Amino acid sequence: MIGKLWHRLFLEERPSIGLALFRPALAWTVGAHVIPSLLRLQDNYLSTAFKEKNGSFFPLPILLAVEASPEWLIRCAAVLFCVFTVSFGLGLFTQASAIAMTLGCYYFYALNSLHIGTLSYDILLVTLSLACVTGYMGDSFSLDQLRRGDLGGYTKQRPFFIQRLLQIQLAGTFWGTAMGKLSADGNWISGNPYFALMHYPPEGVVRSFLAREWLAAHPQVCYGLGIALIGFEFLLPILWWVPRTRPFGIVLGIAFQLMLWLTLHVPTIFLFLFPALMLLFVPPETWLGLIERARSRQAQAGRALLVYDGRCGFCQESVKRVQVLDLFGYLDLRDCHALENPAALHPALSRERCAEEMILIEPGGRLSGGFEAFRRMTARLPLLMGVAPFVHLPGVAWLGTRVYRWVASHRYLIWPRANACAVGPDHGSANT
Repeated sequence: MIGKLWHRLFLEERPSIGLALFRPALAWTVGAHVIPSLLRLQDNYLSTAFKEKNGSFFPLPILLAVEASPEWLIRCAAVLFCVFTVSFGLGLFTQASAIAMTLGCYYFYALNSLHIGTLSYDILLVTLSLACVTGYMGDSFSLDQLRRGDLGGYTKQRPFFIQRLLQIQLAGTFWGTAMGKLSADGNWISGNPYFALMHYPPEGVVRSFLAREWLAAHPQVCYGLGIALIGFEFLLPILWWVPRTRPFGIVLGIAFQLMLWLTLHVPTIFLFLFPALMLLFVPPETWLGLIERARSRQAQAGRALLVYDGRCGFCQESVKRVQVLDLFGYLDLRDCHALENPAALHPALSRERCAEEMILIEPGGRLSGGFEAFRRMTARLPLLMGVAPFVHLPGVAWLGTRVYRWVASHRYLIWPRANACAVGPDHGSANT
């Protein structure tokens, strides 16, 4: 019985799509915590900074070794940390980037705990440590998936234990803070912390918001809010675990984090990391269902045709990457060599045109080729939309068209398996 429960809770294989969606939020939260302090190395980490060592967290030999870091090493560590944070967020060498980013977090924490030594930072370190255990976060929506040409990354079945541990971490954080408010040190039962907060100076912990002055004049209301918050922190994780109340609990939890951010000067973990952790309670099968329904709607509305050279290895690999990016099934692929009459698809389509570049025929009948076809796809493939603003900048079309033509004409040198493209009169001179 216990073995079956353990397998169901932790070892059961389920899609890792939730972890992939969580990865960018984790990277963004880490960057928002650490990178601003790296912009002021002289004030925070170099020899000119006032530093405070965290002897309760790090052994003394580690603190002494980190304290002896030359300034060039600190500068290099700062640059590498930023690089690995971006790399992890994009899902490039995901697990290695997570490990390097985590080591960077610990290094700067040991170098000066005063600047970033907070409870929320410790929570962040625990979350990062779990990200280092596995590469599942790069299964989908990542440059790793694109690099591998992994078409079914978001459907891969993986042990659920990492996502379950992250769920437990979030629930434990809420229950732990609630227990802390009940303790003698917490002072929420014998005291009135909310009433005290309302009398902080405007530049203190509390932001200026609409009801602040009214709350400052009503201590009993403040005390009632404090007691209600304790009950809320105990109840909210239970709502996440119960399937029927889970959607309500997630919405309520995200609204609560937003309320905290609007009324208090809280760390970025409250706004970015905690809501993303709550979304880990959404079953991965739910995310898959949303994707499949979107693909079904796209099929009913009509797909665009992407015509390519199916005898070209470089072209095949390129199209495979496009399929990875085509999350909602916008494209219907056609090998130009399998077409008896290309003009039947579009009057302007010919075998010669197919031999020169890939062709995109949109549902409305618009035909575009080469770089212009790629630029059109950036506005229609969800995983390419982040590139769309850049490919539409002035001058990019001119440059992109020439780069595309050069790559197309030299593809058999770039990709050895594409040599067959250059053999025979049917293959023309270029197509990607």
